[in-house]
Amino acid sequence: MSLFETIRFAIRGVLANKLRSGLTVLGILIGVAAVILLVAVGNGSSKAIQQSIERLGTNTLTVSSGGVRQSTNATQNTSLTSDLVDALADRNAAPDVTSVSPVVTSTPAAAYDGVDHTFGQFIGTTPTYLPAANDTVAHGTAFTADDVKESRRVVVLGSTAAQALFDRADPVGKQITVAGTLFTVTGVLADKGGSGFNDPNDIAIAPVTAVQEALTGYGPLNQLLIQAGGPDRVDAAQAEVTAILNQKLHVTNAASPPYRILNQSQLLSARQDSAKTFTVLLGAVAAISLLVGGIGITNIMMVTVTERTREIGIRKALGAPKRTVLTQFLVEATVLSLIGGLLGVAAAVIGSQFTIVGIKPVIVPASVALALGVSVAIGLFFGSYPASRAAGLRPIEALRYE
Repeated sequence: MSLFETIRFAIRGVLANKLRSGLTVLGILIGVAAVILLVAVGNGSSKAIQQSIERLGTNTLTVSSGGVRQSTNATQNTSLTSDLVDALADRNAAPDVTSVSPVVTSTPAAAYDGVDHTFGQFIGTTPTYLPAANDTVAHGTAFTADDVKESRRVVVLGSTAAQALFDRADPVGKQITVAGTLFTVTGVLADKGGSGFNDPNDIAIAPVTAVQEALTGYGPLNQLLIQAGGPDRVDAAQAEVTAILNQKLHVTNAASPPYRILNQSQLLSARQDSAKTFTVLLGAVAAISLLVGGIGITNIMMVTVTERTREIGIRKALGAPKRTVLTQFLVEATVLSLIGGLLGVAAAVIGSQFTIVGIKPVIVPASVALALGVSVAIGLFFGSYPASRAAGLRPIEALRYE
């Protein structure tokens, strides 16, 4: 019997028990789809984290204050002040630092023409903040260094904030009331993507002097946003910033500084490693369902061998070699797993078009090939025992089977 005829007999055997074969295919389908989709969810989560961090730039450092510390001799004020901005911006002391932006924040309510909106964040800073934070003005203009110097009450709105206050009207040139103070809108920032609780577009950015004068008072700064000369110079910039801060704040214990420095590139690397681990774990959990599907193939093939014992005996009595019988049952198992695998890939592709737990899945081509290959391998592996059992039946015993 030729290989083509063996495959034809195998497919006929699969179709002879449609319900049983369908349930077996369903098990493989679920396993393959689960592996591809869960890996896609993990990959989508990794990309979302990467995009979120890259919105602030991978060549930035964020310095946060440690507040007031009590030492053994006296109380030391370690708050961030404007004097530190000048010290860190000194190119001789910090050649790898491109810009230093003071940051004060608040979450006031704003109003325009009877519409109220509470900003996710109202930032007071300098013009250098925008390029450091990867913010660009899509409409209108940003405020200037003169606006900071003169404490002019002008503001640039994020796209979400502009939409909430002005709907489709042009906000540039209009005045909004922020905590009882009028601010003139000079521009609208480009959409940075993202939404929900931490919407990066629900912000307003104004001169730091105006925000301190009208909203926060002339207290310490909340943060310093420092831009390095490039992603490869972030670590050098961090070392320079640390040395200057230790000197200016009179830090005696460098192992426990009264400030925190967040390195965006290190954070990105750590988050990516965590996301990869998360993806591997998701894939491993989903792979268990593939294993269950393989056990289902063993079960149906064992039942098939038992039901067709007399058929096997007749074929062997007519001269069918052991190899032919073995190949037929292996092909049946492989056909079941291959059909289930292909349908699983189709189901995963369809499922990836939807948002799952707030994440847009991103299918990894390697996971499709791997899941499909594993499904075929499972068919061969779990079908080998029933196939060898069928091929090993003695014709006289098979013919006597009732």
